Amino acid sequence: MDSLSQLALGAAVGVAVMGRRTAVWKAALWGGVCGTLPDLDALIGRGDPISDMTYHRTESHALFYQTLLAPVLAWLIARLQGEREHWRRWWLMVWLALVTHPLLDLMTVYGTQLGLPFTDHPYAVGSVFIIDPLYTLPLLVGLAAALMRPQGRGRAWNTAGLVLSTAYLAWGAAAQQHVTSIARASLPADEQASARLLVTPTPFNTVLWRVVAVTPDGWREGYHSLLDAEPRVHFEPYPRGNELYAPVRDNWHVARLAWFSKGFFKLTEQGGELRISDLRMGMEPYYTFTFTVAERRGGAWVAVPPRLIQQRPDLKRGLAWLWRRALGDPAPLAR
Repeated sequence: MDSLSQLALGAAVGVAVMGRRTAVWKAALWGGVCGTLPDLDALIGRGDPISDMTYHRTESHALFYQTLLAPVLAWLIARLQGEREHWRRWWLMVWLALVTHPLLDLMTVYGTQLGLPFTDHPYAVGSVFIIDPLYTLPLLVGLAAALMRPQGRGRAWNTAGLVLSTAYLAWGAAAQQHVTSIARASLPADEQASARLLVTPTPFNTVLWRVVAVTPDGWREGYHSLLDAEPRVHFEPYPRGNELYAPVRDNWHVARLAWFSKGFFKLTEQGGELRISDLRMGMEPYYTFTFTVAERRGGAWVAVPPRLIQQRPDLKRGLAWLWRRALGDPAPLAR
């Protein structure tokens, strides 16, 4: 999730766990710090943009390492605050603020390797967009109430914010399963069992959902709003670049992104460059992560250092279409 959501979640957890054992602002401050700490791994350069992408949310997001770190951080915080008698409670607070970070990230589609060092599988539920105001707002309201009314019912508001935001995550997961069943039934009968489906919410909501179906001969993209009159997804087919994959499948960067995206990727050739796109994040033809990985030289593909391709869609037009489509307007977006 975005940094504001992680900060708000960590701070709200801090206030809820520490209760009256320390000042509300102290609990919120240290909870917020611990809640954002895992994302500092984004500041570590890995040498190329594909490595930077696929090694984000690794060790710093692993529950095992966070559990080992929690008592050390708690001891330092308790000592700095002069509250060593509450060290065990600080320990619980720090641990919860740390582990709720990757657990919240887990709900997005990106991929979080929270099982390290036992497995490097990038777990992802994909039932909430990386920025969703309906998740973050209850946390901010509850936290603000706790800070403004530390001696009153502010802590109850903070708890309510945590409950509502968690309920929103549960709602997103349920809606995702509902749309998945509709999407599966919308595929041709001979593809319903074999197609690999990805169902994720569009930006800032859990009403309009994007569906990607990868089939042996290509992939399809469709949208379904919970407000649609017809319980059906209309797919648009696209080529996946299968013929481009075989010559470069042993390229480390291609293999790495293919693994990280769980097979939801496409290859395209443009101007003698071979590009790979992660189909999970974006919409056709604009993707958050598209990289140049090879160049055609003398009729063969030669690996080159990966380069992130900056794609700039018309955000105003795109968001206007998303709003109309979420309300049930079936008109497609003009590409």
